[in-house]
Amino acid sequence: MRRFAALLAALLLAVVLAPPAAAEETGHLTGTLPSGARWVADVPESWNGTIILYSHGFGPLEPQNAPDADTARALLADGYALVGSSYSGPSLWALESAVRDQFGALAALEARIGPAHRTLAWGTSMGGLVSALEAEDARHRIDGALTTCGLVGGALNLNNYQLDGEYALSRLLAPGQDVKLVRYGSQDEANAAAATLAGITNAAQATPAGRARIALAAALMNVPTWYTGDAAPRDYETQEQQQEQALTQFVLGFVLSGRYQVELAAGGNSAANAGVDYRALLERSSHAPQVKALYRRAGLDLQADLAALTRDADVKADPRAVATLARTSVPTGRIRVPELTIHTVADQLVPVEQENWYGRLVTGAGRGQLLRQAYVEGTGHCAFRPAETIAALHALEFRVSTGIWADRAEPERLNAAAGTGRYVRFAVPPLTGARR
Repeated sequence: MRRFAALLAALLLAVVLAPPAAAEETGHLTGTLPSGARWVADVPESWNGTIILYSHGFGPLEPQNAPDADTARALLADGYALVGSSYSGPSLWALESAVRDQFGALAALEARIGPAHRTLAWGTSMGGLVSALEAEDARHRIDGALTTCGLVGGALNLNNYQLDGEYALSRLLAPGQDVKLVRYGSQDEANAAAATLAGITNAAQATPAGRARIALAAALMNVPTWYTGDAAPRDYETQEQQQEQALTQFVLGFVLSGRYQVELAAGGNSAANAGVDYRALLERSSHAPQVKALYRRAGLDLQADLAALTRDADVKADPRAVATLARTSVPTGRIRVPELTIHTVADQLVPVEQENWYGRLVTGAGRGQLLRQAYVEGTGHCAFRPAETIAALHALEFRVSTGIWADRAEPERLNAAAGTGRYVRFAVPPLTGARR
């Protein structure tokens, strides 16, 4: 009976809402913040009173207020106002300024159209880290957060597990070649290192030994075994082939080149592997059975390779860079508003394993009741369909309106709302290489 009463009260609360606000200005609005960041907004004539504060991912510092044009059109048609900022530099890793600039953009829009009835943060990739940080805001400037393909493991974990994989590729596939992995002096130097390591990896794919070692590096780097195709491959050889393709065609070029931007923002290198036990790291990886099988088939001594990686690991971090990223680019888990995160089960750039780390962080901070996490059976970074993200947005709105999640973030309800059938129950593996 108490459960029925609680549900009835929640439904009544969802109905008894303030009427939609009337926007003082509508259409396409732009402006510049004191930081130099630019903002852009779109406000429909029939504004429903909700503002979506959108945080874009790593890349050019251009203002953006939705993840894609189709999603923007659907949201505007439903009456949402959209706003987002460019962030302010000097680095593309703009976490020092992103949260401040986003809230500045929100304030600038409300000064033009009037106060929102509700504000929801929405972030993608690096912007997903921004929205997770916004969910921790003590001033309660948002009512809920939707974090999509978010880098919720934070910058320090990201840099460390990426270094683990890159180091394994360099040390095991080309021990006589000095590939620079950290402390880049320029963007060109970082780009050249990425191209060199991708070439080494591609060449190693020609032999069983090379393929086994690529699989090991991919496991350390949390690279999924599904890159292309309609379904995840089941045999280890095809899985490794897809990992190699992901590394050489996409991942290495992006992450090594991006490290220069992170180092620029941090004031040095934050990644370290000195003292890391690579045998222990592999044992924590969900890909360990694949790696062990491929090593056996290649006639290689896995323990010898792991011992060599452990013995020769000597990269140390710059304390100032670690402190900077810990302050600007790592969530605490102390969220203050409801947050829904969604992730594809095979994300090459921001591995789904980050959700495991983040879920434990939020629960450990005593905020687990505010968080829900949902997963889409698909491969690719941020490879959602607009209907899937909008369904997640409506689930978050239900929680904000009623104070309960009920079953709105469950796969069945999300699939019914999205009409795609791709939301699934998924047991997220631990994040290999997490140091925090």
